[in-house]
Amino acid sequence: MWVKICGNTSLKDAQAAVDLGADAIGFVFAPSSRQMTPEAVRVITERLTGKPECFGVFQTMNFAEIRDAVRTAGLTGVQLHGGVSIDLIAALRKEFSPSLSITQTLHWDINGSPEAANQLSRLVHDLRETGQVNRILIDSKVGKALGGTGRTFDWNAAQQLFRDAGEIEMIAAGGLNPENVGEAVQRLRPFGVDVSSGVESEPGRKDPERLRLFIERARAAGENPAS
Repeated sequence: MWVKICGNTSLKDAQAAVDLGADAIGFVFAPSSRQMTPEAVRVITERLTGKPECFGVFQTMNFAEIRDAVRTAGLTGVQLHGGVSIDLIAALRKEFSPSLSITQTLHWDINGSPEAANQLSRLVHDLRETGQVNRILIDSKVGKALGGTGRTFDWNAAQQLFRDAGEIEMIAAGGLNPENVGEAVQRLRPFGVDVSSGVESEPGRKDPERLRLFIERARAAGENPAS
C-alpha cells in the first residue's frame, strides 16, 4: 500500500513521515494555509533522507509556472488539482518525459447525482486512454470546496470507479485519518492513500503518533483483503 503524506510545511514533519515509512510526501503550491514556495520546498527536499517521492500540488493550469516549480523545488511528481487539461498533461510529459510522475485529481461530489459519478468514470477512461497519467487521485468535493474538506466520499459507490481504472494507479483521499483509513482501503482496494489534515495536530503541523497509526493501519489493511 503506497502512502503519501501531503501538506508538509517543515523538514521535521516531512522527515518524520519518511522515517515512519511513507512512500511520498506532498507540498501544496495552491492557495492554502499550508501553501509553500518552490524555494522553501527546495530547502526541505535537498535535506531529506530516505529518497521519498516528492510531489507538488498545483491548482494553476499554467505550464510554465508548474515547470519552473518542479525544477526549483526538486520535485519528482506533480498533482494537478485545478481541473483536467489533456494539453497541460501532454506538455508536462513532453518536458520531463517519464522522469516526472503525473497525478490527476478528480473530485467526487459527496452531494452529487449518479450522473456526476458517471462523468468521473468517463474522465478516468479518457485519462487512461492518453497513456500519459501515472495516477488518479479521488478527493471529496463539498459545494465549491475542492479537497481539504475533511469529508469522505461514498466508498461503496466508488468501488466500480477504482476497479475500472486499468493500469492507472488509483489513490484514495478525502477525509482520511487513522480511524478510517483501514475501512477505506478494504472497500476501495486502491493502489495508495493520501492524507493531510487527518494526521495533523494543527493546520500545517503533523502529529507523529497519528502519522504512525495512519501508515501502519493503511498497510495492514492493504495486506489483509476483506473476506
